[in-house]
Amino acid sequence: MYILRNAALNVWRNRGRNMLLGVIMLVVIATSVIAMMITSTSSGIIADYKDRFSSEVTFEPDIEQIRAEASAEGGDPEDGAPMTAMPSIDADQYLAFGESELLSYASYTATTGIVLDDLTVVDEELGGGTGMMAMGGPPGEEADPDRLEYMASLNGGTFTEFDDGTRAVAEGEMPDGLDEAMVSSSLAELNDLTVGDTITATGQLQNPDQDQDSLEEISYELVVVGIYDDLTESSGDSPMQNAYTNTRNQVLTTYETVLQNYDSQFQGIQVSGSYFLTSPDVLEEFEGEVRAKGLSDSYNVTTDEAAYERIVGPVEGLSSISKAFMIVVLVLGGAIIALLSSIAIRERKYEIGVLRAMGMKKSLVSLGLWIESLMLTAVCLAAGLGIGALIAQPVTDYLLEGQVAAAEKSAQADGMGPGMGGMPAGMAGAPGATGAEPLTALAVGLTAGSIGQIVVVALLLATIAGGIAIACITKYEPMKILAERN
Repeated sequence: MYILRNAALNVWRNRGRNMLLGVIMLVVIATSVIAMMITSTSSGIIADYKDRFSSEVTFEPDIEQIRAEASAEGGDPEDGAPMTAMPSIDADQYLAFGESELLSYASYTATTGIVLDDLTVVDEELGGGTGMMAMGGPPGEEADPDRLEYMASLNGGTFTEFDDGTRAVAEGEMPDGLDEAMVSSSLAELNDLTVGDTITATGQLQNPDQDQDSLEEISYELVVVGIYDDLTESSGDSPMQNAYTNTRNQVLTTYETVLQNYDSQFQGIQVSGSYFLTSPDVLEEFEGEVRAKGLSDSYNVTTDEAAYERIVGPVEGLSSISKAFMIVVLVLGGAIIALLSSIAIRERKYEIGVLRAMGMKKSLVSLGLWIESLMLTAVCLAAGLGIGALIAQPVTDYLLEGQVAAAEKSAQADGMGPGMGGMPAGMAGAPGATGAEPLTALAVGLTAGSIGQIVVVALLLATIAGGIAIACITKYEPMKILAERN
């Protein structure tokens, strides 16, 4: 108890010297708070975008390869000769691609046109659609009376609309098992559908290698397990407005349910897959696997790394600046604290000599000096956390603004900026387009992890100050200190 009381009194007695030392500690801690808040927040964003963009695999058509194949078959596509048809990727291949150990995650979607038996659909008076050119026949050809006019679509797979808020579960739950489905609230109201009802859907598949009349009937018996509210555009991305393109007529189910009627020899069910690598570094190895499993050379296997760099580049630059600045401050701050502590302890040698002459052990004197450092550091820590948290956001906004401006100048210099003849990044159809906007704002926050790191920094500073003092007092014996004082 005496050690604690004496340490507290010494902090107050030497307040002039301690205030100077405290200011240095406060600057170091406050700066560290700002840097760690920026680093922790940006690291989380960078990791998230890295997973979403840099590791997602895309199969993009290789136009040059298609032209080369068309030329080899006797004609130049640029002179009006037809291009070679783009090889399709069937469901079996998509599933085989997803079995790779190089993937951290794979998801699949499947869609087919349907007619809902004995049900009225939204915008039924506008008619339906065929869903694909192969089902409808060439332009100008009279419609085959045996072909169905699809009034709705059966969609199976991952539904991002529920993540972005444009759709929400109104009743029941999302489909999870075979033959389970969800319908829109608009469709449910038109037909008095409730959770637990069973609906029948029919469709058609066509063999493109046989006669145009080679149609195969398919059907689904679906149990309604949920009803969803829909805020999406009624016609979706289609320029046509009819019952088939109306998103309120989409029946949502599982990927496996749609594929119950899949036959790789027939057209009518569209299948796709999304793949995420364990690391962008294994892209070349993954490409070798999918080529061996039948992926045509007409497709390029890429990742969206360009979009990642465009979107997250400014944040990465900001994170690097904050880390470098923190390291510089810690090194310089630690050196200044060590120097001030060394000067301070030399001024207190007589006090230490008296304590030692009275019989106090070196360990207790050292403990007292270290407790003084801890008390001073604790005050600076509390003030530094408050100051750092208060000014971290303005500092972040200022630094990020500079990084964004630098990135825009770089993009314009590369011919990708407005008016430079390049296609703006993020435009639909552009290489690497993701639909996400570049990060121009970063909301930083003080997390538990950041606070823990700041406490470690504060203890390090206290240890430096106390360690210098301890190292100094162990060099002298009490009588020698008192003799030098005389």
